[in-house]
Amino acid sequence: MISYGLGDAGTGLAATQLGFYLFPFFTSAAGLPAFIAGSLLMVIKIWDAINDPIIGWLSDHTKSRWGPRLPWMIAGAFPLGISLAAIWWIPPGSTMQKTLYYIAITILLMTAYTSVNLPFAALSTELTQNTAIRTRLNAARFTGSILAGLSGLIVAAGLLSSGNHGYVSMGRITGSIATLATLISCWGLAPFAKKARRPAPQSEPFKFQLKRILKNKLFIRIISLYLLLWCGLQLMQTVSIIYLEQVMRVPTEISKWIPIPFQISALLGLQFWSLYSNKFGRVKALYWGAKIWILACLITIILPPLSYNFTANLYEIKDYYDILKMIFLLITIVVIGFGASTAYLIPWSLLPDAIDADPEKPAGIYTAWMVLIQKIGIGLSVQMLGLLLSFAGYISSNQCLDVENCLLQPSSAITTIRICMGLIPSLLITFGLLIMRGWKNNESQFQTNHL
Repeated sequence: MISYGLGDAGTGLAATQLGFYLFPFFTSAAGLPAFIAGSLLMVIKIWDAINDPIIGWLSDHTKSRWGPRLPWMIAGAFPLGISLAAIWWIPPGSTMQKTLYYIAITILLMTAYTSVNLPFAALSTELTQNTAIRTRLNAARFTGSILAGLSGLIVAAGLLSSGNHGYVSMGRITGSIATLATLISCWGLAPFAKKARRPAPQSEPFKFQLKRILKNKLFIRIISLYLLLWCGLQLMQTVSIIYLEQVMRVPTEISKWIPIPFQISALLGLQFWSLYSNKFGRVKALYWGAKIWILACLITIILPPLSYNFTANLYEIKDYYDILKMIFLLITIVVIGFGASTAYLIPWSLLPDAIDADPEKPAGIYTAWMVLIQKIGIGLSVQMLGLLLSFAGYISSNQCLDVENCLLQPSSAITTIRICMGLIPSLLITFGLLIMRGWKNNESQFQTNHL
């Protein structure tokens, strides 16, 4: 379990830092317009989606003494760390030159990311047929992912709370962690990967893959749920730092630390919902977690901002109403993390049901298509964020070194940020719950099987 949990640590760390900080980095450090920043995030997700079926197919047909998955994880470990460090560097030159640099780096980063993440994800189905153990494996996976993301947020908060000059150092540290965690996971998983179930040996053309997944009704519902939940979560993560600093007026030295309680609450929620789902069912856990998530999202729309003279030094605060507003904001963030943890756990816990419904059980193909469709959706959603902010008159600047210099946004931009933080995610989550109505749980189907 520990080795499997470490397998998602490197990619989880990368996803967390990119999710929270990359959009603000592009607009506030590199000085790119919101439209270009959103387009770059879309490039990341679209390329990540395109290479998923390719690497999934190649992974299914790789032969080695350690099975088909580990060679890809090992090969992607060092490129993942190097590109994760390089993406936080600001090259000299014009906006066009910076944009071209970031396109090249994001293509390298997401190719390495998929080479590690997709073969690793396929292992949860191939290591066992026991539903409870699969849920535990996915809980261990996302526990490692969230803990690694938490470490990345702590590093980021320590280096960025005083300004933008810490991005390069942050990238070097987290890139090293990502590489090391992936290699340790491969070492620990090697004995089990040798004995894991192998994918079907025959190749399958693209059109037959598409036909296969369209015939699998369970898979269609699961991927629709995953798409909606992760579009909502990704949208919130992308806009969260901007929401905190430019809508809620949280000082920079505090705002960079606030994703940490979110990550901690998501970690605790992951453990809670894992236990709850094993006892009461995965879909029931999803419904309760999503309702909590929706409530907290709606609260973010109406939260009053802090006053302009709010400071990180509590002894200098004259309006104690600001302290109450800050406490309520933190509680809301924690509740969001607790509810949103179901987006990590439940769809991936349900995926093996869809794979097992296919007589040939090609885990690599289904895993690839799951993340492909999800990433296309996320890419379009973050592009929409860039477009909405641009149309709302959002102002980008590479001089935005602290919150005081980032408050002069038009009211239309402030309203748009609130909508992207609360209303749109709430609607996406609600649609996901509607899709899962009538789902029949299969919790006891494989209870007598073992690793």
